[in-house]
Amino acid sequence: MNTPILEMRGITKTFPGVRALDNVNLAVHSAEIHAICGENGAGKSTLMKVLSGVYPAGTYDGEIRYEGEERHFKSISDSEKIGIVIIHQELALVPLLSIAENMFLGNEMASWGVIDWDAAHARTSELLAKVGLSEAPTTLIKDLGVGKQQLVEIAKALAKRVKLLILDEPTASLNETDSQALLDLLLEFKRQGIASIIISHKLNEISRVADKITVIRDGATVSTLDCRAEPISEDRIIRDMVGRSLEDRYPPREPKIGEVFFEVSGWNAFHHLNSQRQVLKDVSFNVRKGEIVGIAGLMGAGRTELAMSVFGKSYGRNVSGEVRMHGKPIDVSTISKAIDNGIAYVTEDRKHYGLVLDDDIRQNISLANLEGISKGGIIDNEREREVAESFREKLRIRCSGIFQKTLNLSGGNQQKVVLSKWLFSEPELLILDEPTRGIDVGAKFEIYSIINKLADEGRGVVVISSEMPELLGMCDRIYVMNEGRLVAEMSAAEASQERIMRAIIRSGQDAATHPAGGNAQ
Repeated sequence: MNTPILEMRGITKTFPGVRALDNVNLAVHSAEIHAICGENGAGKSTLMKVLSGVYPAGTYDGEIRYEGEERHFKSISDSEKIGIVIIHQELALVPLLSIAENMFLGNEMASWGVIDWDAAHARTSELLAKVGLSEAPTTLIKDLGVGKQQLVEIAKALAKRVKLLILDEPTASLNETDSQALLDLLLEFKRQGIASIIISHKLNEISRVADKITVIRDGATVSTLDCRAEPISEDRIIRDMVGRSLEDRYPPREPKIGEVFFEVSGWNAFHHLNSQRQVLKDVSFNVRKGEIVGIAGLMGAGRTELAMSVFGKSYGRNVSGEVRMHGKPIDVSTISKAIDNGIAYVTEDRKHYGLVLDDDIRQNISLANLEGISKGGIIDNEREREVAESFREKLRIRCSGIFQKTLNLSGGNQQKVVLSKWLFSEPELLILDEPTRGIDVGAKFEIYSIINKLADEGRGVVVISSEMPELLGMCDRIYVMNEGRLVAEMSAAEASQERIMRAIIRSGQDAATHPAGGNAQ
């Protein structure tokens, strides 16, 4: 085979007290899509930061060869100059600047210090067309959805004449349609001779586009699998990732379901910015003790809006309806009242709304229940430490200690800290919004085990997830939501991906034919 465009040999990177990469090897050829898999904390992103110059030459051991020459990148600009472009999971776009301004930020099309806007806009339109976008170059980034923002980042890479494109969790925040569009784009780049490295936890997507898969575990290369030589099963990838076989993706459980204890009826809410737009329409549902209830639906169905509006009316305006706990109406008009009445909500966006990233594990765990660690209005530091250590042990949070900043934890361990915070508030009902987003398969299994344990303790758990296999594998009962309404309800035995999608599609057709109407059960 031809010489690889990229070779990384014996890459070793250490941080104080931690060896993040240990003699890692990687080879990527032109016109190849090369996937890198591994659990959170395995070293995938660290390896890409070494390659792109985020960690400059001299801060690691080993050799990088690109286009046949040894390279010593001192910064990202060094790697970009020769065609290596990395797109991080957190997009690096300026929301209040236009697409064109973002496209050439730091690389402006100018002569004698004056920007040639006509040339910039023309070039931007040309690049946007290559990634399937028809937006005007003057469109502000803040007015684009996440999927289109991701495509703008890729167009920006094309502006830098990319030869090797690195994407870190590119579809983590995208819906199914946008994810497929992005993967199709990578296949088109491959036909054009561009090499891509993709880091992803979505093994079904990797199986669809990857030519080779390199698995990293605990900072070391475990295997490189050639998808062109033979079909590679997801189970094989998982086995290499976690060091063991996961016969069952979901932990076993024998449900002990009791009576209905939580009910929402006639729930309505309007958009927080547009009081004329009704987001939730006469929603009613219930949860039993010891039951895991799923809410399925497409992006934009209103699932997160439902959860947040029930949790202290933290979303929407003109929210109406009734919430009952143990048969009695309860006040959920503020977040503190919702917490006092035994409701907890784990947000889908843990980094922005679930954690204070600059604070340590100990402080994050106690945030939702400061009364539980206080005496006479004064925080008892010893009690706070005891609580944090207890949850660290119970939820198996992998960290150097409870004083470690949550910023430096892997996604799975950050999610365990968020769960700890809300469990310390001692809720009867726990609402989990995309609880395993951006988490590797090993950590997912641990989160599922925690959810099962909560149900076994007699608590009610509501799970909102865009991954249908997750809902089917974990839930006792599933509601289906579409366009602000609950349009179907089914037991675990009745539920299937086909039946859920059929309920969504039929409800959309019914809504188009009969615009008025309430929930279908």
